[in-house]
Amino acid sequence: MLLIVGFSSCKSSKRTTSSSVGSTKIITKKSTNEPTVFNTGTQNSVEATASKVSYSTADYIITFAKQFEGVRYKWGGTTEAGMDCSGLVYESFKTYDIILPRASKDMAKRGEKVALKDVLHGDLLFFKTGNRRNSINHVGLIVAIRNNDIEFIHSTSSKGVIISRLNESYWLNAFHEARRVL
Repeated sequence: MLLIVGFSSCKSSKRTTSSSVGSTKIITKKSTNEPTVFNTGTQNSVEATASKVSYSTADYIITFAKQFEGVRYKWGGTTEAGMDCSGLVYESFKTYDIILPRASKDMAKRGEKVALKDVLHGDLLFFKTGNRRNSINHVGLIVAIRNNDIEFIHSTSSKGVIISRLNESYWLNAFHEARRVL
């Protein structure tokens, strides 16, 4: 079964759409944690399931961030025209009225430190990459934990906004800490 959720926000300049599944449209509202489900036709199993699903703020933030997959990297960028890693995280949380610092090294001072074995989707991963391994300079948002591997969305200078796995040797070696801000 495939369930697609779209976002609508009057405070965001991002292009968003609502999605249709079967004959049910699910439209999310920024001011609540529950999607509004409009029944537009006959009852089916997708509608019954959609009306029983509970969504967390982390789910909404992750879905918002995923709409930028494939956007090119741009240092200091926060839009579909280009985005850096902290811009992606900053904008995704800001859409749901959670204001984080703009730079990854400053984001790493927020929330509480979490052991990797205890992370949840919606937590942030911080890295010390490249020639600047003495300070945090990269951030990713955990989107899933599958088969003992952590998947996170982030923006890299070579591939733009992508989903990577923490078990990839580069990211595991550069990993510094995980933090929970939700």
